[in-house]
Amino acid sequence: MKIFVISDIHGSLYYLDRALECFEREEADYILILGDLLYHGPRNPLPKDYNPKLVTEKLNLYKDKIIALRGNCDSEVDQMLLEFPIMSDFTNLFLGDKRIFATHGHLFAEGKLPLGEGDILISGHTHLPLAEKKDIYIFNPGSISLPKGGNSNSYGILTSSSWEIKNLDGQLFKSIIY
Repeated sequence: MKIFVISDIHGSLYYLDRALECFEREEADYILILGDLLYHGPRNPLPKDYNPKLVTEKLNLYKDKIIALRGNCDSEVDQMLLEFPIMSDFTNLFLGDKRIFATHGHLFAEGKLPLGEGDILISGHTHLPLAEKKDIYIFNPGSISLPKGGNSNSYGILTSSSWEIKNLDGQLFKSIIY
């Protein structure tokens, strides 16, 4: 199984369209969205082609492929427009022998999670791509619309044996094999 992981869309129709092109190109099975789907938040600038209504319509076309979580900028009003659930603060997934704890990243911190050695934490929120091995694997796909730290707009690819972070042109710039 291949899971396409994005975070922090923040209402950008332009970058969502680019990400969905990547999803199709990657031939992934599911899209895991780590929150902050529609609203840009008071601390962020408006992203390119900010259009939460059209972002909603576009995401609803993929409702059978989406697993989504609530970010700090998501609300119950957003859920009323989306045809897939987004109000969970986390989800547990299993991929091969790995337990995955997926969350936006604003509520749950490393070291205070129900994960054992070799399990995986995936979060967004920081807009910084990350692939790191400690006792657990820690992954962040970065942001498709508002990257920080001089990074590219990016997404993640999760398989049973690896994590990759690619820019929206499909170029790999971080990876880890477990």
